[in-house]
Amino acid sequence: MTSPDQIAARRGWMSTLARAPAERLAALWEASALPSPEEPGGYEWLRRPESGAVMLRGRAGAVGAPFNLGEMTVTRGALRLASGEVGHAWVQGRDKRKATLAALADALMQTGAAREVETAILSPLREEAGARAEARAARAAATKVEFFTMVRGEDG
Repeated sequence: MTSPDQIAARRGWMSTLARAPAERLAALWEASALPSPEEPGGYEWLRRPESGAVMLRGRAGAVGAPFNLGEMTVTRGALRLASGEVGHAWVQGRDKRKATLAALADALMQTGAAREVETAILSPLREEAGARAEARAARAAATKVEFFTMVRGEDG
């Protein structure tokens, strides 16, 4: 049975993989000792990467009635390792290689190779995402305006 903690952990690494820049994910994968996605016999496709569109929904002020914001292109795929673990991926855009790497990483995170995937792929991606978020916050903080009120007269 899958526990809530396992579901949350998987949601976290799948989010990291989906948000990662495709070039960076590929570079980290190539620099690691993880199996190549081109390696024959390592996995079988359950659903080859295919591109499509999903409808994005929004809410005004996060509380209003939901409305259709627009469509976004996504690529999804699913594979099964020779050992039986299944990996899934949903990534923004049409990059089938990124979807393949993300699905393969998801499957490997469910095996004994999880520590290696965490060290070689996920940790660097999380650190880089954190650095990008901090830089974005610093740029936003630089534009912050402090307002204050001056009190006129005396309290009487």
